[in-house]
Amino acid sequence: MVFSGIPFLYYFLPAVMLVYWLVPRGWKNTVCLAASLFFYAWGELSYLPLMLGSIALNYIFGRLVSRGEHKTAWLVVSIVFNLALLGVFKYAGFAVRSLGLLLRADLPVPNIALPLGISFFTFQAMSYVIDVYRGDAPAQKNILKVALYISAFPQLVAGPIVRYTTVMEQIERREITIKKVGQGMLRFSVGLAKKVLIANSLAVMADAAFDGAATPALTAWLGIFAYTLQIYFDFSGYSDMAIGLGKMLGFDFLENFDYPYVSKSITEFWRRWHISLGSFFRDYVYIPLGGSRRGLPVQIRNILIVWALTGLWHGAGWTFLLWGVYYGVLLTVEKCVGGERLERIPSALRHILTLLLVMIGWVFFRADGFAGVTSYFAAMLGANGFANSMAIVYLHDYLPALIVAAIGATPLVRTVARRIVGCRRLGEDTNLGWLLRGAVCWTSLAVCTIMLVNSTYNPFIYFRF
Repeated sequence: MVFSGIPFLYYFLPAVMLVYWLVPRGWKNTVCLAASLFFYAWGELSYLPLMLGSIALNYIFGRLVSRGEHKTAWLVVSIVFNLALLGVFKYAGFAVRSLGLLLRADLPVPNIALPLGISFFTFQAMSYVIDVYRGDAPAQKNILKVALYISAFPQLVAGPIVRYTTVMEQIERREITIKKVGQGMLRFSVGLAKKVLIANSLAVMADAAFDGAATPALTAWLGIFAYTLQIYFDFSGYSDMAIGLGKMLGFDFLENFDYPYVSKSITEFWRRWHISLGSFFRDYVYIPLGGSRRGLPVQIRNILIVWALTGLWHGAGWTFLLWGVYYGVLLTVEKCVGGERLERIPSALRHILTLLLVMIGWVFFRADGFAGVTSYFAAMLGANGFANSMAIVYLHDYLPALIVAAIGATPLVRTVARRIVGCRRLGEDTNLGWLLRGAVCWTSLAVCTIMLVNSTYNPFIYFRF
């Protein structure tokens, strides 16, 4: 079940919100937990015991760590357990295939299905135990509240990665008001529109470019530009929906995207893209390794380690590792060059260069294996010619959508809206504000419903991470 699907929009969500609002305050966590487990079971019933087992063991680890006796040993055990969980279900096949290539042997590759959202709920479970170990949060005595934190359906399958310290007080008590629900509905509807109306449309162009044979340069560049915008609207749209759903349930999740494509450096880009993942690796890997405190060589080592792990987190494949190392090298270069020298370059040129480097990075991310990467780069450089008749058709059909999406990926729309008196009141408690908010919500829902009913093409890039 995905947020941008008819079953979720018209059956699951209305039923959950109706029950959630009718039950007394003391039962709201129970309703939310039951809805979350049902949500997960709907898409991955066979792996529901796996997630429940992870919840139970991490609850126990948290209690053991909080006692103070051998707490470091218990922390290590918890980390080993969670990483082993990821290792078995996400990386076992990749490891065996790689070993087989290294040994030039035909090894039997285990066919293990990837559990839904395992990368996200495992990282959240690790965050809980680590925060208890550090003394940033007390160990939760109620296992149902730990279960709610790890399995809450708004961010269960695709994030954002919610830190336990962010929501621990909200799990105990949170404000649930009509105003907050209205804000959540608005945020959800905007995210839904980004996903269904923009990302899904751009996906057709991106898939045609990457999956086609003998792709000419024009199609290849249009395709990577389309994918660059598709993955942003796809993932940020899902994050918007998750944040909106959280507000509808009384939770305040942190932002996960901040217009990353306006960045003028790779460092700035990764401060704006997938913020929750970046902060997780910074606080739980980069800083414990020493961060930037032990001199430049150690800092460079730490950056490369973090980005190799970031690449592998995104997928069990060598191209994902290469994608992570690629960004590790770019960030290292920027660190060595220094911010002051970079700022001497004209702002527009820095922006263009950053976007170009990001688009090159997305080729590693999207292409199928090393062969796909090399063939796509060759196509971008003109190995298959500059254009053909289909390339002209793609340019004619998708250029307006690409322009609209490119504008939508900047703060321009938000800035213009704030300067218009009516739109500036969109979030205020005025009659006009409520009217505009409702118009955006219901128009978005209606148009997206029409698109979903008339199309079976509704992919989601991060759904299996």
